[in-house]
Amino acid sequence: MTETTASTFLRLLREQVGHEFDAHQQYIAIAVWFDSHDLPQLARHYYRQSVEERNHAMMIVRYMLDRNLEVEIPPGSPVRNDFREVTDPLRLALEQEQQVTRQIEAIFRAARAEDDALGEQFMLWFLKEQVEEVASATTLLTVAERAGNNLFDLENYVAREQIGDSGESEGAPAAAGGAL
Repeated sequence: MTETTASTFLRLLREQVGHEFDAHQQYIAIAVWFDSHDLPQLARHYYRQSVEERNHAMMIVRYMLDRNLEVEIPPGSPVRNDFREVTDPLRLALEQEQQVTRQIEAIFRAARAEDDALGEQFMLWFLKEQVEEVASATTLLTVAERAGNNLFDLENYVAREQIGDSGESEGAPAAAGGAL
């Protein structure tokens, strides 16, 4: 594929690197909030999620490097730290995953529209990953809403159940510098 400035696929893909790093930072903020509220299981989960999002960014970087495409790491966006109750960061995480799903779908559609078979194939793993991410975030928010003020039950649920794939999905693309 020859790189052109008119490629919507490449523009969106480059932007997605920033979106993934933004998700990485937001998940760190969520983890720290849970940690500071003595909810270690939720904190552990979101620390892991932050690493997973970092790895997603680096998978895109590796893909662009492998295709000899220009790579730039964009500056980050502000993160939210001001949560009032346990469901606030969980709701934000779900909204973030839904937004990332829309972004990934747009990148896939752009690759298809530009007849970029390699780009389309690369994005298939991310589409599958987003189904798991949204489902996991939805379940966690639902469980938290059902637990109400009983945070012990919520922490037990997170400790007992495997939420998501822990960032180890079969067929995952390689990450630049290696996955953490």
